[in-house]
Amino acid sequence: MSSNPFIPNKLANTVIIDGSISKEIKSNLKKLNLNIIPTIPCKEVAEPIAYHPDIVLHPINHNTLIVAPNVFDYYEDKLYGMGIKIIKGETKLDKEYPKDIAYNVARVGDFAVHNFKHTDEKLKYYLKKEKLGFIDVKQGYTKCSMAIVANNAVITADYSMYKKLSNSSIDVLLVKPGYIDLEGYNYGFIGGATGKLFKDIFIFSGKLTIHPDKTKITNFVKKYNNKILWLSDENIIDIGTIISLYCQ
Repeated sequence: MSSNPFIPNKLANTVIIDGSISKEIKSNLKKLNLNIIPTIPCKEVAEPIAYHPDIVLHPINHNTLIVAPNVFDYYEDKLYGMGIKIIKGETKLDKEYPKDIAYNVARVGDFAVHNFKHTDEKLKYYLKKEKLGFIDVKQGYTKCSMAIVANNAVITADYSMYKKLSNSSIDVLLVKPGYIDLEGYNYGFIGGATGKLFKDIFIFSGKLTIHPDKTKITNFVKKYNNKILWLSDENIIDIGTIISLYCQ
């Protein structure tokens, strides 16, 4: 089974995270001795998701990122000398869906999951090089919609993704949509509100206080021997996935 780049293979020392996060989240990340790379807004996409890392980049493997040309120079500069290879994608992102989903690809087991009609062609090429199977779904924001718990276990509120992944012998917890904040939208997604620092450390951006499936979610995460870190006491918020890296 190929290893999932959203699950660092060594304890992460760097995170790429929404540049507009609260002081509380930033201070809790600093307490974990993490090098924080804040995103810059990708001005061409809708404002509520402009800072979201999973909109503008995708980790092809543990030391390679593909980045939208809109913001490529910034990340090339920020990650210079850190042992991470940066590849410029072909698709320039734009405001209207599906022109903003080219890099928002989810990963689980030996699969990449996306609406592949709209995936960046260069990203597809590199995903094939990683020998991944493709699971094609209607959902365009697949990474936003999928919280990666373990190499073969995920959480989603998207029913069609749940059905397709369950048929591929992946352990999927289906939860109710909503209850996750995302300014400018009715609600955000669970994948965008989470991340992993290591194979057994799972991060939530905030508390699940109002989520009707909070017990189910925490039990599922703990079933895979994860320690849970809560980055804030506020309600959970979609910040476009916490992308963790182990940098040289």
